[in-house]
Amino acid sequence: MIKQAVSFGLSATLTRAAVAALRAKAPGGRDRWERKNYEGRTVELYAGPASALAAAVAVGRVAPAAGVAVAVAGACGAYDDVVGDGDPRRGFRAHLPALRDGEVTSGAVKLFGVSAAGLVAGAVLKERPLDKLLAGVVIAGAAHFVNLVDVWPGRAAAAVLALGAPGLLRSGPGAESAAGAMGAAAAVLPDDLGERAMIGDTGAHALGAALGAAVVAGNGRAGLVAHAAAVVAAAVYGDKVSEVARRAVG
Repeated sequence: MIKQAVSFGLSATLTRAAVAALRAKAPGGRDRWERKNYEGRTVELYAGPASALAAAVAVGRVAPAAGVAVAVAGACGAYDDVVGDGDPRRGFRAHLPALRDGEVTSGAVKLFGVSAAGLVAGAVLKERPLDKLLAGVVIAGAAHFVNLVDVWPGRAAAAVLALGAPGLLRSGPGAESAAGAMGAAAAVLPDDLGERAMIGDTGAHALGAALGAAVVAGNGRAGLVAHAAAVVAAAVYGDKVSEVARRAVG
């Protein structure tokens, strides 16, 4: 468990340090780093890029290709956070019809960007063609899933902690990657739950991709099939997944 503890601690420490650095500098002005939450409270956005950076570094130490995928997922989420701010459309069921009508939404850019990053990482991480495809689906699908449950303070970070915990019981790169994702999630959870900060699409997609990378690193064909089926089902029934997460309050 020593390697897992190191990965967890590194990720958590880097997240908190990045939050502090961003808060001190506030690139582009503080207004850019503030949003109104569902209750009209002003919350900070520093936790999103901070957790994305930490997760990418922690996962990248274990598997560089996976670290790049996490970073790209965070970047695509950041694009949606900025360009798509105020757009009520969520999920591919909303963005794909708009794309068919000629509108390239920020959500569509995020969807294809995260999917491409996951598939490239999967192609590097696995040897057999089917495993490469499954790995890509798991990484991109996990990023999408965590974003789907990010409908209430703390839900996304808590989901990463809960889903990543079983991976710590294993040894090897999968356990280290899971610990890295969990460290970043644990670092932002208190402020997220306290409605002082939100991780946005930036943090949700990066943490989800990191979780997916941990699954890929720790599973063979059977495990990849099971996880791929789960994330695809979650995507198909995205509205229901978000509703369940929203109702799980209290």
